[in-house]
Amino acid sequence: MKRARGNAPPGAVRIIGGSLRGSKLAVPALADLRPTPQRLRETLFNWLLPVIEGARVLDLFAGSGALGIEALSRGAAFVLMIERDRRQAEHIAADLARLHVANGEVRCADTLQFLAQPPQQTFDIAFLDPPFDADLWTRAATLIEEHGWFKSNSRIYVETPIDAPFTPPPRWRLHRQSRAGAVEGGLYIRE
Repeated sequence: MKRARGNAPPGAVRIIGGSLRGSKLAVPALADLRPTPQRLRETLFNWLLPVIEGARVLDLFAGSGALGIEALSRGAAFVLMIERDRRQAEHIAADLARLHVANGEVRCADTLQFLAQPPQQTFDIAFLDPPFDADLWTRAATLIEEHGWFKSNSRIYVETPIDAPFTPPPRWRLHRQSRAGAVEGGLYIRE
């Protein structure tokens, strides 16, 4: 894992803005755990600034929980984080408790199985950042559309390796795109 920018030691990321700014999140050494680069995370939340306040957010493949907790720090009303690895889900839950965050929830579940169910609620923003070697972007995006997880004008952030092909569903329009090293992030608006 690359060292996070700033004073965070290896194995930790910092929340970069909002009410929890500067808080550290532990990042255990798991083979497919790859937190979003800080520069890309900062760019993403600058893009989301007009819509993050009061938003309902779905963090799929939550990993370290950095994107979901950053959204809470910046004013999201609620964030649901889905993480398949039980130990990592427990780490995220412990971070939420330690930071006294009551409007964040983590579920230990397989994201594709979770998305294959009809939603009990819709969301305004999603983070779609699966393990890079699993090639799950298109399958997850298809399930999101088939089961109606988002309303019109929702934002979906998709993070891929630069050379990975991702074809968004027809209703997703690329709004913004940025790169950090070998990682590319695209923000889509669901029309």
